[in-house]
Amino acid sequence: MIDEIRSYHYAPELFNEYKAWAVNHAVPYLKQHLNLVGFWLDAGTAPELAGEQPSEMPLGVANVTWIIRWDSMESRAELLASVFGADEFQEIFKRIPDPKGYLQMESRFATPV
Repeated sequence: MIDEIRSYHYAPELFNEYKAWAVNHAVPYLKQHLNLVGFWLDAGTAPELAGEQPSEMPLGVANVTWIIRWDSMESRAELLASVFGADEFQEIFKRIPDPKGYLQMESRFATPV
């Protein structure tokens, strides 16, 4: 089993529209088709940076984070292709405020303990 932590930096000027799209369209579909552990949208509270070398990144912190649980990396490849390639998701994605609004996307992989 492996968890994928997806972090997105979506265009701040379109973020309220993105939130509405995510809540009303994307997340319900994703919950039906993926083992979605959680989906979080920035609450507008400034991040707390700590540690020995805290530094702000050029885009700031991600404003969208979600976690998907997979049986394996192989099953991830197969399921992602079918879920995101489905006609239903393509229709949902047409409603996104701006497909180029994803300024940066990052996926990390971790094993649950």
